[in-house]
Amino acid sequence: MGKKIEYSNDELTIIWQPEVCQHAGICVKMLPQVYRPKERPWLRIENAPTDRLIAQINCCPSGALSYRMNTK
Repeated sequence: MGKKIEYSNDELTIIWQPEVCQHAGICVKMLPQVYRPKERPWLRIENAPTDRLIAQINCCPSGALSYRMNTK
């Protein structure tokens, strides 16, 4: 099982698997305010609403991005 990096807000946790990522750039093109590959941390989950994050994650061609809803 490969490396997984998680980014969370109150509602959502985004899981990124860097070893699976094909670097297609769809995430950056769809949500450039969230995915900033030249910065660290490169993913700024707070810069978009949950519904837009989910829509973008569902477009990831490699499956390197996934998510889970946080329970309270």
